Amino acid sequence: MNSKHNRITINSKQCGGRPCIRGMRIRVTDILDLLAAGLGFDQILTEMPDLERDDIIAAVLYAKQGIDHPVIAA
Repeated sequence: MNSKHNRITINSKQCGGRPCIRGMRIRVTDILDLLAAGLGFDQILTEMPDLERDDIIAAVLYAKQGIDHPVIAA
């Protein structure tokens, strides 16, 4: 497994069991929403000083893993 995925934690008692960054209450979706809104890595790191650049990369990789699946043609 990619070491960046170690930054993603899931705890059923935190944030409704949604994937978070390193046990913090910063959800993967929070990071993806900021990226979708047009913020760059440096802007996100300024807004959320507890994050590290590798956390943002891990969030994107985690999301990619969720949609990267083979399509089987019938």
